[in-house]
Amino acid sequence: MNWFYVSEITSGFTEFDAEESKHCIRVLRLKSGDFIELTDGLGSLYQGEIIDDNPKKCIVKIGNPIKTSEKRDFHLHVAVAPTKNISRYEWFIEKATEIGIDEITPLECDHSERIRLKPDRFQKIMVAALKQSQQTWLPKYNPTTKFPALVNSSQKGQKFIAYVDQNHDLTLKSAYIPGKDALILIGPEGDFSREEIHLAISAGFIPISLGKNRLRTETAALVAVHTINLINQK
Repeated sequence: MNWFYVSEITSGFTEFDAEESKHCIRVLRLKSGDFIELTDGLGSLYQGEIIDDNPKKCIVKIGNPIKTSEKRDFHLHVAVAPTKNISRYEWFIEKATEIGIDEITPLECDHSERIRLKPDRFQKIMVAALKQSQQTWLPKYNPTTKFPALVNSSQKGQKFIAYVDQNHDLTLKSAYIPGKDALILIGPEGDFSREEIHLAISAGFIPISLGKNRLRTETAALVAVHTINLINQK
């Protein structure tokens, strides 16, 4: 059955925005009387019935929740510097959402090559990935944050900083404790500056490696997401 996303779902009826209405009626060719499933991105999945198949303003009757999913017992937050080629950053956002992530923060670093972003577009990418992977929890996407501000903020759980350095070989797989919340910092194409690394370590971040190969920013971030999810599989 087709999944749709509505940010706020209450009993009664809901009206799709123009984009979701077009996708539902024009692309999927659904019509009045058809049943669909909707999630609010907050853990709940509902059954709905299309009662007005207007391609610009589709109206759906909301039924009772089909299921309500509890959040995972760990919170995964990845703070990653946006890539110069924004399509690579968008690829990370999409795939991280599919695999499972709770929070993404774009980092402004000393070596950052891109600062201006389009959060609305990223939100659409996350919603599409949420529906495609049939999950009910939408990740939180934060505003761009400068490196010192994030490092010095109050964060629960384990804190890691991944960077290229032949002098440390502690891997994320070895350092992470299953079930713990995790914040992982991933730098830009030019990596973190030495000052940033020292600042993070002094703030309690653990330096880790993501493997022997030199990875692109978006690949490193996705490896971190997959590693944490794999370790926590039950």
